[in-house]
Amino acid sequence: MKFSINKSELQNALSVVLKGVASRSTLPVLSGILIDAHGDELTFQATDLELSIQYDVVALVEEEGRAVLPGKLFSDIVKNLPDMAVTVEATDDSAVISCDASTFQIKALSADDFPGFPHVDVSQKIEVPFGTFASMVRRVARVVSRDESRAIITGVLITLEGSTLRMVATDSYRLAVTQTELPEAAAEDFSAVISGTFLSDIASLPKTEDPITLALAQNQIVVTYQSTVFINRRIEGNFPNYKQLLPSSYTTRATVDTHALQAAVKRASLMGPSGGAVRISVDADGQVLTLSATTQDVGSAQETVPVSCDGESGEIAFNCGYMQEGLNSVETDQVYLDIQSSLKPGVLRAVGGEDYLYLIMPVRIS
Repeated sequence: MKFSINKSELQNALSVVLKGVASRSTLPVLSGILIDAHGDELTFQATDLELSIQYDVVALVEEEGRAVLPGKLFSDIVKNLPDMAVTVEATDDSAVISCDASTFQIKALSADDFPGFPHVDVSQKIEVPFGTFASMVRRVARVVSRDESRAIITGVLITLEGSTLRMVATDSYRLAVTQTELPEAAAEDFSAVISGTFLSDIASLPKTEDPITLALAQNQIVVTYQSTVFINRRIEGNFPNYKQLLPSSYTTRATVDTHALQAAVKRASLMGPSGGAVRISVDADGQVLTLSATTQDVGSAQETVPVSCDGESGEIAFNCGYMQEGLNSVETDQVYLDIQSSLKPGVLRAVGGEDYLYLIMPVRIS
């Protein structure tokens, strides 16, 4: 196998498929990237047997063939080459990488041992503008749990009901829900839980005008974007019944400038550790919201923010870090803060322009 390709295009291809390379596996070949040179293009593949990635790119192929090169080493070499054409010539057991005055020779792995790319029969398929998809993922994926013992909440619940695409995530301390209307839904209603890390990796790809395609199979999801195909296992299990957590009413609703509240919470967080509490008091008569944070042996902070208040005065306390993350996901200029009582979850809702809800469990006020 022998081919030449621009360094930046090769580096981009490797950065995408490297996400599928197994970091810990008893099969050495899974630490590699399969390169298949054919016609006038290269097909890169990587898999850890849970996630499989395939990426196609045009190149100058002088000799067709297949080779498996150590993924991280190959990527690191290419990353540090000058921005010129890179030539790769590989045999069954070694490869020579050359660019300008630099030449590397590395061991290759057996292409015959590399697993074939999965062929999946999909049952439902929808197209979503990539910008919309990425924005939705960013709002909810930061909320997924890191506790592998409860695998179901390490994922994002994706549902299609009619033309409404919804994403939901929770770590049992907070809950994020975002949804959008698709111009036309070409699939029946569906529900699937997909790894939050996997979705975040896809959302971080370069934004273009091309749509992203989501296709569901019995136990897998197939995501196609431009010339890249991702296949990942769905997470099995029953996602928590989040709808029963969503309050249908409030006793206090404060409408507040998003950026002003963000800045105030950030300043309050300076008084303690990231898991510290921020106390919020809404004065319906004075139409102000007061934030306060106190840390023993350190000090205290207090700040008022003007609000438009509907309902009665209310008070609640939240984990400061959780509140910051929720506000950072709101892209509208104003946000609603809905309070029922100091012992029930509070809710942040975007005001107009987007459908986003962020529920936070309260911290007990002493």
